[in-house]
Amino acid sequence: MENRKTFDVLNDLNINGHTELKKVEGKELTYLSWPWAWAEVKKRYPDAHYTIWKNADGLPYTEDEQTGYMVYTTVTIEGITHEMWLPVMNGANRAMKRHPYKYATKYGEKSVEAATMMDINKAIMRCLVKNLAMFGLGLYIYAGEDLPEVEKDDAQEQQKAVTSQPQRKGPVQPQNAAKTASMTKAATIPQEAPQAAKQAENVPETPSAYMQRRIREIKAQNAGFDFLKARAALIEGGAVPDVPSATMNMAQAVQLMDAIQANLRAS
Repeated sequence: MENRKTFDVLNDLNINGHTELKKVEGKELTYLSWPWAWAEVKKRYPDAHYTIWKNADGLPYTEDEQTGYMVYTTVTIEGITHEMWLPVMNGANRAMKRHPYKYATKYGEKSVEAATMMDINKAIMRCLVKNLAMFGLGLYIYAGEDLPEVEKDDAQEQQKAVTSQPQRKGPVQPQNAAKTASMTKAATIPQEAPQAAKQAENVPETPSAYMQRRIREIKAQNAGFDFLKARAALIEGGAVPDVPSATMNMAQAVQLMDAIQANLRAS
């Protein structure tokens, strides 16, 4: 192992290929696979270990009737220990309690089911991932970034090199305006995929990072764009295969994002 601080080593890892996007009450959240996270830590620090806090009865949680359940973990790497905590939450990231309850939203009243041991188990493993982020692993995701600092700097330098190249401009041929607009719209859609694929091959990013970049670009030009809804519509129509974001290869990511953009332009 090179002589670098634990935080620097883990903070430089690109985790994008091992995450899954999940929409929670209008917001897109990123979840990291805990088996991959722990495996990457153990590869670099074999002596790393974690502890799940348990109460006097041996149960891995605390409970409050009003606020719900909470789980705790501690992780030790290279003699440094960090602790972390996480509420037990449902799919909408609402705290779960012993009994079901309802709450009001702008979309109407919604309910939260009573917590089960499976919910507590999931919360513990998510807490572990959050705990590892305190050592640097995936911390940039929690900060709302899409690339670790090292790769972000490299990507920015490559982008500068690309944009500094002089752009070639061809002569403009006068044509019937209506005919030109129609031909351009028809020709753009099939030509975009190979161009985007070529661009993706030249940029050192994972399929997940590529999609997140394209999503930001589309959102900047289309107010109210809903990625998950657009993806679901394409899958339902058979335009793209039903492949989880975390397991997509670059070709599938390019196909999905190009299909989404083509639909937006055609609408």
